[in-house]
Amino acid sequence: MERMTSSTVEPFRVVFVCTGNICRSPMAEIVFREFADAAGLRERVGSTSAGTGDWHVGERADLRTIEALQRRGYDGGQHRARQFTLGDFAHSDLVVALDRSHERILRGWARTEADADKIALLMSFDSQAQTLDVPDPYYAGPGMFDEVLGMIESASRSLFRQLEPAIRPAV
Repeated sequence: MERMTSSTVEPFRVVFVCTGNICRSPMAEIVFREFADAAGLRERVGSTSAGTGDWHVGERADLRTIEALQRRGYDGGQHRARQFTLGDFAHSDLVVALDRSHERILRGWARTEADADKIALLMSFDSQAQTLDVPDPYYAGPGMFDEVLGMIESASRSLFRQLEPAIRPAV
């Protein structure tokens, strides 16, 4: 899971992917990073996010995303949207799609079987999930952003629990 360099261990890298990288995937990136920080594993795991489209590249997260994150104690103010690139396959150990449409797009972009093997649906990690898709809150009200954040927290917690034993240094 981890790679050694000449002086340090490279972190396990996760990229979360949604449509425009202003709602769901920034939430997942930030939540997952907080789980790593809380476990004292910031140096051993990294999370980023990206969108399948380029509509919002360079923009901040949607204000409703930032506000939903703030209500739960997260800071989303530094996020800037970017588009997923083929290089993300090479630079990531796990590519996490927020819904099945993103998963289909990513599988279409995968150039090798190894790239395709890195792709997973976020909700597939949550055994209590009622759906495999995290709904897009963009056209909904603030309450939907809170609901989506709750789904992302639950699935991200399950994902982190699965990865943590392999990420945590041997004692």
